[in-house]
Amino acid sequence: TMGAFLDCPALGASVYQLAQAADDDAADELIGASLGPFRIERKIASGGMGAVYLGHRNDGQFELQVAIKVVKRGMDSDEILRRFRAERQTLAALDHPNIARLIDGGVSPDGRPFLVMEFVEGLPIDKYCDEHRLTIAHRIELFRQVCDAVHHAHQNLVIHRDLKPSNILVTPAGVEKLLDFRIAKVLSPDLAERHITTATDRRLTP
Repeated sequence: TMGAFLDCPALGASVYQLAQAADDDAADELIGASLGPFRIERKIASGGMGAVYLGHRNDGQFELQVAIKVVKRGMDSDEILRRFRAERQTLAALDHPNIARLIDGGVSPDGRPFLVMEFVEGLPIDKYCDEHRLTIAHRIELFRQVCDAVHHAHQNLVIHRDLKPSNILVTPAGVEKLLDFRIAKVLSPDLAERHITTATDRRLTP
């Protein structure tokens, strides 16, 4: 989901591209551990500031597979933590079938914040279209789903600011999921007063 951790979607195509990235000792300590009701199974990807793990709910209430995004130990600066909280608040305001949903969030026993996200298994929208040799009509239908998701975000005064194929996955069932609100801008005056807005970043996608 990562170059630098916050450059990456929790669930985007980067997750799969970086799945073979070198593990670091600090991140490996989380494998097999529990964060709240979720148990971490394996690392999906890692970057300079953190990692994304595949996990599942293990409290016996119900079965749920998730992606868990955790800040790396030593990288939890005030700025990174502020942006992490902003991403959580942004996602919490959105509820749409074509936007990967926020499930939970919290702080690990050693003080690192984490986000629990819907786990999306799929391909970037451009690769999905090519591999399935979709017709123009089918491609337009997928694009309509993207527009619906973006429209929902705009209705909630959230501007994504990083729309690109790797942040739009399509599941095997053909459902589009918009990911990665890391650098989103929240325009709501109420949220702005509470400083819930992500920082402008030079490393944006043209």
